[in-house]
Amino acid sequence: MPLSRIVLGITGGIAAYKAAELTRLFVKAGVTVDVCMTEAAGRFITPLTLQALSGRPVLTDLWASGADNGMGHINLSRGADAIVVAPASADFIAKLANGHADDLLSTLALARDCRLIVAPAMNRQMWANAANQRNVAQLAADGVIVLGPGSGEQACGEIGEGRMQEPEEIFAAVMAAAQPKVLAGRRFLLTAGPTFEAIDPVRGITNSSSGKMGFALAQAAAEAGAVVTLVSGPTSLATPPGVQRIDVTSAAQMAKAVDGSVRGVDAFVVVA
Repeated sequence: MPLSRIVLGITGGIAAYKAAELTRLFVKAGVTVDVCMTEAAGRFITPLTLQALSGRPVLTDLWASGADNGMGHINLSRGADAIVVAPASADFIAKLANGHADDLLSTLALARDCRLIVAPAMNRQMWANAANQRNVAQLAADGVIVLGPGSGEQACGEIGEGRMQEPEEIFAAVMAAAQPKVLAGRRFLLTAGPTFEAIDPVRGITNSSSGKMGFALAQAAAEAGAVVTLVSGPTSLATPPGVQRIDVTSAAQMAKAVDGSVRGVDAFVVVA
């Protein structure tokens, strides 16, 4: 079933500013967003900003939840389709991995009966630290969905793994996770995009295919649980989450890639 309501958790880190755009994307898609922030998150982005974007009160205090029965740490997760923590700091990941519950967000995560999704964000050395890697592995073993992190330039000026995924990537992954997995266990192979036949080192013959149809079908199949391989001609489209992409240029290269991947698939979709 489609998402109708999520709890968006925000922890302390410079990537907290991206939570504003993430909130906007969910609200625009018709998803109700209840924001829960840690004390450290409030050092980077104000609750007022998230309240204005979500249209709902932002919760920060375990002891002032506003619930009639005083059980806000439980009530907030009831009826939610998922708890999404973005950014998830190294400290918060350690709390989750070890079952700590010393603030509202960590207590919500421990008392949940819904899916938990985290998007790590931290310095590259913190991400690679052995203790942090053990904690992330424990989350995965516990059934928590871990998104990313991405790699690139960080706020500290260093370059490497640890960047939080972009809001659009997180939004797409969360929405995909909510889709029924009716194609689980199936293997799909698709082709998409144009081909380019070189005449000489400068000129060539091609067509105006954008690849959008094939990429959309690949994304839909992956969201439905299929294992998807996408053979793509030259295009600037981003690879859908969870899809294995093989880039080719000419028709001969596309045929060779298909021939090497088609055996054992349940469906072969040639998008034309």
